[in-house]
Amino acid sequence: MNETVVDLLARNADHSREFEARFDDVQDAQHPDAVTVCCSDSRVLQDHAWGNDQPGHLFTCGNIGNRVVQRTPAGDVVSGDVLYPIAHTGTETAIVMGHTGCGAVTATYDDLMTGLDEPAGIAHCLDLLKPRLAPALELLPDDVGRAGAINRLVEYNVDRQIQFLRESGDVPDEVDCIGVVYDFQDVYGGDRGEVHVINVNGEIDQEALRTAHPAVADRVDRLWEYE
Repeated sequence: MNETVVDLLARNADHSREFEARFDDVQDAQHPDAVTVCCSDSRVLQDHAWGNDQPGHLFTCGNIGNRVVQRTPAGDVVSGDVLYPIAHTGTETAIVMGHTGCGAVTATYDDLMTGLDEPAGIAHCLDLLKPRLAPALELLPDDVGRAGAINRLVEYNVDRQIQFLRESGDVPDEVDCIGVVYDFQDVYGGDRGEVHVINVNGEIDQEALRTAHPAVADRVDRLWEYE
């Protein structure tokens, strides 16, 4: 057995000893307070980012590009892993979390600009992102450079995923759809690992968000607003 797996199993033993009693109330059913959709990235510790150590509290999904979209023969629909807790466990909060320096957004940007030759599985994921990010290319400021453009596209991607949730007939109107960005690259000026609120139910105007949500006004921060 390689050393990585040996180490992971040792850490799991610590986890099981610590968490054993925490499963008492959720062994037979779950009713998570929120479903979170995060990017599959080893630098984004999805539950730990929220300080979550309680089984049953968050229904956490991860994929390339923090997508809520799944392609089916019937067309693009809300992904089943995102929709499940909304449809079956009473969850009424959906959080889409992008992150600075996102590799999926970077690859989508490069694919749109020059084309990429990726394995079919990765190409499929990029194909789900490209039509949603393409309109932003003409909106990007000219003076932000490559990294600045990509981090603005991270926000734009989160916005489009929130829009897709809100426009889906499968997502009830009472579900709150929140868009955030996790920053570990000192882009937003806060602490590394801080989550910044950029979209609440489709609203992206920072002043409007701060006024409407004073309890989190200091966490509202966007790199850009666009028409």
